[in-house]
This record gives sequence, structure tokens and C-alpha cells, in this order.
Amino acid sequence: MTATLEVAEGVGTITLDRPPMNALDIATQDRIKQLAEEATARTDVRAVVVRGSEKVFAAGADIKEMQAMDHAAMVVRSRALQDSFSAVARIPKPVVAAITGYALGGGCELALCADYRIAAENAKLGQPEILLGLIPGAGGTQRLARLVGPSKAKDLIFTGRHVKADEALTIGLVDRVVPADEVFTAAHAWAAKLAQGPAIALRAAKESIDAGLETDLETGLAIERNWFAGLFATEDRETGMRSFVEDGPGKAKFA
Repeated sequence: MTATLEVAEGVGTITLDRPPMNALDIATQDRIKQLAEEATARTDVRAVVVRGSEKVFAAGADIKEMQAMDHAAMVVRSRALQDSFSAVARIPKPVVAAITGYALGGGCELALCADYRIAAENAKLGQPEILLGLIPGAGGTQRLARLVGPSKAKDLIFTGRHVKADEALTIGLVDRVVPADEVFTAAHAWAAKLAQGPAIALRAAKESIDAGLETDLETGLAIERNWFAGLFATEDRETGMRSFVEDGPGKAKFA
């Protein structure tokens, strides 16, 4: 297996496992899609961690495999490539990327699909496709620009340069930087805390933000309004409000 899914305490951990550099070949891309869809469907998964090995998150696509593909082959494959990463972005639960070592090209694009990114102090991120005469093809030109803004995205994509963890934090490419030996613990703790939260409300929050960013403000407000009102039909809303009234804020225990 090039990637696995393990579940414990409500947290599903998707681990890339294709030594030595977790190069994202076609088999791995397809496996990521399969595991993302499994994590979406499983009710015992309430939050997700995406991680690589201790030394590398993912160093990009399998260049030897790509070199053998012509235009016609990539016309067919490019949609499947994007779909495999989008499956992670579409998981309707909180997703955190635990970034160790290199997250380059497709590795960086995979991290961009998470809701939150925790990086090791020695991590390096980037979109070096331009150095191959290409551009990012798994969502990098779109998700990176939405995350850090078009100017910073263009700088990274035009130059293909690597960004160290401290700069990645400064520009908003990652959300937190920790010592290398604490990355997986920190990511799991983030996911485990949210796994105890109200699942439907978390889904509503994620979908409202993500869908709202793709449209105008009035449409986004309508999306928010519909989800907000709909949550009043859920058991979690009853639990949360009852706990607040009876015990004070922040003490609700959701099923």
C-alpha cells in the first residue's frame, strides 16, 4: 500500500508510505482519493490527519512516470490527478496536514487541501513545477493563490523556490510551526479535540466557509443562513444549548 488509513479516538490518520520520498505516482494519487472517500463515509472518523514519514511529507510527483506521458495521456490523467486531491479538500470534517521535511509540488498541493497546516521547524514547501517547464497541476495555482494571495503565490510559482517553515508561517502558507519531533503529536491533538465537537456543526462551518469563498458575499450569506437555521433541527444544537444554560459555556459533550 502506498498510503494507509488508521482510526483511533475519532481521528482518521492518512499516512503516505512510499519510500524514500513519498513521490506521488498515479497509484498513490488513486489511493489518496480512495482513503479520502473512506474517511468521508466512515462515521467513526470525525477529524482527519494527513501525514508522511518523519523525514518527508511528500516530495512531489513521480517525475520518471510523468516523463513517459505525452499530451494525450495527460489530458486524460489531469482530471483524475485533481480529483484525487480534491477528494481530500472535500472531506466534510476538519483536516490537518502534519508537514515534515519536504512538501514540494504535489506534496505542497496536498497540504493545501487541508483546513489547517502544522509544519516542522525544518520543513520546506514549494511549487517547483516551473523548473520542469510546467505549472502546478493538482490545484496549486488555485488553492495557493486563495490561501496566501495572488502576489505571493505568483512569486512561489514563478520562481519555483523552496520556502522554509518560518517564511511559510509569515505568509500564511502554514498555520503553526513546532519542533520536528512534535509535529505528529500536535496534529493529532488538534484533530482529536475537534473530533469531540458537534460533527454536523463542524461540517456546516467548513462547507459555509469553503462554498462562500467561491461566490459573492450575498450568496455566501445565504449559504451561512441556511446552515445556521438547519442546525436548529439537530441533537447537537440541543445538547450544546442545554449544557450552556445548565453548566456554563464550553462543557457540552457531543455524541
